[in-house]
Amino acid sequence: MNQISSKDSFRPHVFGDDSRRQFDSCYPEQAGLLDHQMASHELLTLDALAELGTALPASSVEYNPGDLPVGIKPEDVPGNVLTIGDTIRMIDQSASWAVLKNIEQMPEYEALLLSLLAEIRPILEAKTGQMLKPQGFIFVSSPDAVTPYHFDPEHNILLQLRGEKWMTTFPAGNARYAPDEIHEGYHLGGHRNLVWQDEFEAEGTRHHLTPGKAIFVPVMAPHFVKVGPEPSISLSITWRSDWSFEEADARAFNGWLRKRGLNPRAPGRFPARNRAKAFAWRVLRKLGG
Repeated sequence: MNQISSKDSFRPHVFGDDSRRQFDSCYPEQAGLLDHQMASHELLTLDALAELGTALPASSVEYNPGDLPVGIKPEDVPGNVLTIGDTIRMIDQSASWAVLKNIEQMPEYEALLLSLLAEIRPILEAKTGQMLKPQGFIFVSSPDAVTPYHFDPEHNILLQLRGEKWMTTFPAGNARYAPDEIHEGYHLGGHRNLVWQDEFEAEGTRHHLTPGKAIFVPVMAPHFVKVGPEPSISLSITWRSDWSFEEADARAFNGWLRKRGLNPRAPGRFPARNRAKAFAWRVLRKLGG
């Protein structure tokens, strides 16, 4: 991982002592709200983000209409007629949802990402080992936009910077909210969107995010997001661990077994390790199996 510059070591912490203690109490398996002191930043204005969206490779930009149902299928998501730059600059009226992926491809955004992760790195590495594959994502959403029900393979802290949103989370590893077959399909190349059932909404935990609030979301914890009545900007800082990669590879191996008529046991969640199945999948992958 790249080194943090000396000037970053003198800037005030974005995550204070109380927030780091809260993060320590919920990491890695419980979703939880944190406070942050991420003031306005020149890299996070709408104009700066519009320029970033234009500069990033097309594969690192996703933007869709924001007036989507929570449980929409991937193939039913309509396209967007605006460019990414116009979508972001006109976010208050474009009725859209945009995500800029892997912002660390740009040096100035990489520095921002690494400076934030440096504040929590000792806590997370004490539990899940070396912090791997740091990545950043920025979400720019029109009023009332919806991010459909899905899960993500990274450890994730999402910082709310502008506007408000409500994120509803569900327990990671609970097959009621994301069946084992869906996990396996995702790790074999499928989509991250999940099958929604209306009765789920009353069973999830609803978190209110406003500027100055952040939320830690565990690996593969199902969730969906609804934006409030004003445009929203959120910054997501993510990382992987050996444990998360083992869980992912074990899921893929289980999918390989299921296709061959077996009914494999789901991988264990933290602190359980999944070394045997992960190793088996890595061998199969090398052999082209």
